[in-house]
Amino acid sequence: MRVGVILSGCGFQDGAEVHESVLTLLALDRAGAEARCFAPDRPQARVVDHLTGQELPETRNVLVESARIARGEVADVAEARAGDLDALILPGGFGAALNLSDFAVRGPQAEVDAGVARLVREVHAQGKPIGAICIAPALIARLLGAEAPRLTIGSDATTARALEACGARHVRCAVEDCVVDEERRIVSTPAYMLGPSIRRVAQGVEGCVREVLRMARSAVPGPTRR
Repeated sequence: MRVGVILSGCGFQDGAEVHESVLTLLALDRAGAEARCFAPDRPQARVVDHLTGQELPETRNVLVESARIARGEVADVAEARAGDLDALILPGGFGAALNLSDFAVRGPQAEVDAGVARLVREVHAQGKPIGAICIAPALIARLLGAEAPRLTIGSDATTARALEACGARHVRCAVEDCVVDEERRIVSTPAYMLGPSIRRVAQGVEGCVREVLRMARSAVPGPTRR
């Protein structure tokens, strides 16, 4: 079982949320799945000092920073192919809304990185499951909103309305749980959109990974989704 994991840098304020990313990789490994990490090869939208919270006047690369989490085992998402994967998972962190897309700036009018958009759409078109964690469901809503997927970011009303403006149907969800859209084969969980602890976030992430793998294992050959 090969699962793509799309990272967006390293650090929740300007990249991938480290806890969510590591919990995803751990849950996949414990389940016997092979994680294949990808990230866009592009500059970060911003760089933040995570000790002070101050934005820094420097440039960092999303792929290079993602390698910190992946221990160097990460490839340019532009090179990823859906045919090589059984499923796809996107951890959160502001990087999902700043580097994988610009949802944090443009909301429902956001643009998604071309390589990320292509891979998500290809995986979905092949009927393979997708997991989205924390704010990453916003990206899924922007790309697949025409299908009215059931998604969650937890309970934040403003963000939920932005997802619904993209066409998604938002479902309130506790941090320990996940929302499963069986028809569209999408699973989402709030994680640090709610917090408040790594233990409780882990429950939701592990459930999300478990459901994604269940869907991947139950996949049967059939026509490509349109």
